[in-house]
Amino acid sequence: MTPDDFRRWRKALGLKQKDAADALGLKKRVIQYYEKGDRDGKAVEIPVAVALACYAISQGVTRYDASELIYESE
Repeated sequence: MTPDDFRRWRKALGLKQKDAADALGLKKRVIQYYEKGDRDGKAVEIPVAVALACYAISQGVTRYDASELIYESE
């Protein structure tokens, strides 16, 4: 996920930076780093876990309950 992708995700959901931070369990400043793509002149990568969380949120998933998992072997 690129910084532009991240910004588009947030705006598509109508979230302010603070709202996105709350939804992802991050600080607003981290959201700003992700959208800028750097922190103090050093590149900031958006972790895969954050990108997956963004996708989950965009699909309406707000909580995760492992007891609801269905495994292919079952």
